[in-house]
Amino acid sequence: MSTRLYVGNISFKSTEDDVRDLFSQIGEVVSVRLIKDEATGRLRGFGFVEMTTKEDAQKAISSLNGTTFMERSIVVNEAKPQERREGQSREGRGFSGGRGGRR
Repeated sequence: MSTRLYVGNISFKSTEDDVRDLFSQIGEVVSVRLIKDEATGRLRGFGFVEMTTKEDAQKAISSLNGTTFMERSIVVNEAKPQERREGQSREGRGFSGGRGGRR
């Protein structure tokens, strides 16, 4: 079963391929997703890497956490399930439309 890792403090210049290349040196990578700001399209400095096995994920954490990647000291740890935030709809959009409130 695959394991999802959180990767923080990623350079804003990096690409998903850059991150994939780094983690592929440790083990087999299933997917890489760098998070972008919806409004600007710019990277937010963090993302997620899914490794094929828990063993590869643990090797990646111990090998890469705190190391320098593209001039930044990255943080690597096991991703936690996303917590549902107050006001999110089932689809996770944060509001369900409509104008709401009095005008």
